[in-house]
Amino acid sequence: MLYGRAAEEGQLRSLLRRAAEGASGALVVHGEAGIGKTALLEHLAAEATGASSDGARGRAAGAAGANGRAPARVLRTTGIEAETELPFAALHQLLRPALDRLGLLPAPQAEALRAAFGLAAPTGQDRFLTGLGVLTLLSEYAGESPLLCLVDDAQWVDRASLDALAFAARRLDSEGVVMVFAVREPVPLGLPELRLDALDREAVAALLAEHAGPDLPPHVRERVAAEARGNPLALIELPRALSEEQRTGLLGPLPAAPADATPASRVTAAFGARLGLLPEPTGAALLVAAADDIGDLGVVLTAAGVSAAALEPAETAGLIRLDGTALTFRHPLVRAAAYRGATLARRIAAHLALAEALTGAEHADRRAWHRAAASTGPDEAVARELDAAAERAGGRQGSASASAAHERAAQLSPDPADRRRRLVAAAQAAADAGQFQRVAVLLRRGGEDDDGAAGNAELARVRAALELNEGSAARAVEVLLATGDAGPTILTEAFHAARSAGDPGLLERIRARVAAAPADHPATLGALAAVYGGEPVAAERFGAVARDAGTLFSERFLAADAVHTLAEYGTARELAELLLAHCRSHGLLGWQATCLHLLAETHLARGELRPAARAAEEGLTIAGYAGLDHRACYLRATLATCAAVEGDEPRCRELAGAALDHAREHDLGTAAVQARRALALADLGAGDAAAALAHLDAADRYPDGPPVLHALVLPELVEAAARAGTARPGAAERLGRWAEQCGSPAALAVAARCRALTADDESAEEEFLAAAAHGERAGGGLELARTQLLHGEWLRRRRRRSDARRVLRQALEAFEKAGARPWAERARAELRGTGEVIDATSATGVPLGRLTPQEREVVRLAAAGRSNREIAAQLFLSPRTVGHHLYRAFPKLGVASRDQLAAALAG
Repeated sequence: MLYGRAAEEGQLRSLLRRAAEGASGALVVHGEAGIGKTALLEHLAAEATGASSDGARGRAAGAAGANGRAPARVLRTTGIEAETELPFAALHQLLRPALDRLGLLPAPQAEALRAAFGLAAPTGQDRFLTGLGVLTLLSEYAGESPLLCLVDDAQWVDRASLDALAFAARRLDSEGVVMVFAVREPVPLGLPELRLDALDREAVAALLAEHAGPDLPPHVRERVAAEARGNPLALIELPRALSEEQRTGLLGPLPAAPADATPASRVTAAFGARLGLLPEPTGAALLVAAADDIGDLGVVLTAAGVSAAALEPAETAGLIRLDGTALTFRHPLVRAAAYRGATLARRIAAHLALAEALTGAEHADRRAWHRAAASTGPDEAVARELDAAAERAGGRQGSASASAAHERAAQLSPDPADRRRRLVAAAQAAADAGQFQRVAVLLRRGGEDDDGAAGNAELARVRAALELNEGSAARAVEVLLATGDAGPTILTEAFHAARSAGDPGLLERIRARVAAAPADHPATLGALAAVYGGEPVAAERFGAVARDAGTLFSERFLAADAVHTLAEYGTARELAELLLAHCRSHGLLGWQATCLHLLAETHLARGELRPAARAAEEGLTIAGYAGLDHRACYLRATLATCAAVEGDEPRCRELAGAALDHAREHDLGTAAVQARRALALADLGAGDAAAALAHLDAADRYPDGPPVLHALVLPELVEAAARAGTARPGAAERLGRWAEQCGSPAALAVAARCRALTADDESAEEEFLAAAAHGERAGGGLELARTQLLHGEWLRRRRRRSDARRVLRQALEAFEKAGARPWAERARAELRGTGEVIDATSATGVPLGRLTPQEREVVRLAAAGRSNREIAAQLFLSPRTVGHHLYRAFPKLGVASRDQLAAALAG
């Protein structure tokens, strides 16, 4: 029975009821040690499986029966301090009963999970695929019955497991799965939270009455209650720690505790006192068990050199539980008391004994960590074992575990150079895991013992990554250039950072480095230097590099980005998709978000708003998952641009504002330009040219710099100035220079359009017609429609209504097809101005407009012939949730099956 937790029980019970109805949910329960988190989870499990006797099982069973679902099943895992650095240890414990269903998963997901659990060779798959595999496996294991997943002591769950579980928990929807995490301190999992506070006086009295007995004198009872501070475990254990004299009150009140003592520390001391009464062999075995805490009874007995009989006194005292071959401590504080109460020499001996007992390749990681725990000084042999553990962890997407192993190896390194190398490797792995606060600490330690560390290229690369994410893009460039290493890797990454900063001065410095020793650098760097120097460069030159699988990936990406910069958007899209596929198959999570941003921008440049938004949304999710704040900034700016063109002004301003704030703080000049362009497009769509011009003037920070830097905003700058009745001398001319440099139809089209806006009547129409011709060659899309709209407005003002109607109809059709509502409304208004009768609303997209965004994406893919599993893999959902979305979407669209979807959407 739980005391004082009625509200919390009700909240958890509601999750079970909803699961019986097919809905899913997740919750993080947090509170101090001993506050009752485990008891609450035990109570929930009892209700779910029918072990509870208080009637709640009847309610849950009734709900399950009414919905045709079987009683709930329970999967459990508990974080173990000794396994914190072993990737996927907790996840494997949770999913072990469900592993026979791996064959039901899509092959890439099953392969990723097998690799994570050491059941197959590492494949380099990204962490998203592992998390998606967890989500699908839970959905399959639930079947038609509710499934309860309990993750206790989540503060000790290894990072790889916690990431995968949180990924799945955030995407639970209609699987009938409930996932509950119990943790001491709140962790940012992006899930609803429930805090357990101290029990109230009534509950304290009831709990003491049950566990302290009726013979405890009032003044002793009051002192115990005061010491426990409403902590249930303390209320249970402190009375047990009293001597007979203390219980009767013959020795007066309890001795005063330190002012800073917590209930957990008092309970730990109480457990320590009880452990001290056990026989020596029992205490020795418990110390070994506490040092490992895996619960393998055979390993504990072997390492301690005792028989199972030695554990009987501890089992009788209720300090441990024995279940077959498993040993578990009654509470983590019992383990803490057993371990911390021993001398250093005895703890070292326990770890060494465990390392000897853990034989076989499957225990290599645990063996390495035990030897590290037993080391009291530098030990290169153990450091190498930890290096190997780090490599194995990295191969299974366990970057956080790899970082910890490299860090401990650095601590054991006799040689300062090895120590620095391992700290840098730890920092790099921490960056891969998105742990940038750890990166900062590790880098400081990596450079503190060597005056030459500032010239270390690897150290500089990690420092630059930290600066780019949490500091300043400009400082990231400075860090890279300060190494004295003008090699291709450093300069390639310097180009990345300088592009983010958007500062022509920094780009010029890199160009000078490349020019100083051209023979030592790949041709790509020379071509990039030419692009940012305003020289013509054929996009095909970069395309070949981007497609070359043997080239450094950062160089391949820069080449693909250069193709986009040169306005060859179709080719850039193909290259972005190629590089994205490489990232997905090789576990390059950070690069995956970067490639998704490029893909979104290529779609956006071609006027493909929905694909652009999908790519950007996925990229933003990955950036958040990987801790890449700088990439998230860019992706928000892209999404803001999509929202502006679609006419969702509130969403545009929210996303652009967040991106602009981050960009200002971190010197991400290019992201700031993109965010300001989004705000300007929203203003242009709303007819406020003056407001748009203010944003664009602020974005055009370096008018004397290479036009390629601001080519993105120059078309809007020219249009906003023209609509506001003013001028921006030189903007159209700069855009023309960029178009000549590129030579692509898309670039030539916008340059001609801008010349038309600034030309006199005699040459304006010629430029409009040239812009339209170039736009047709570029593939049409929104940019051609914008040219047609501006041309139509120009024609109508000159009373050429028949000519105006022709181009305005074409513009309206393109805007409606793309979903660009503000521009469609402008075209519609212009058409009315020519005397054409036109409906006030557009029929385009109405069927999809009835659906939620998630339903819309599911329906779109289903209409294209994708299966539920394929849709689930693409949208990071479970197949059951996909089916649920389709079930809700069919009535809204007036269809009875997925075979009718394509026709419904086309109509």
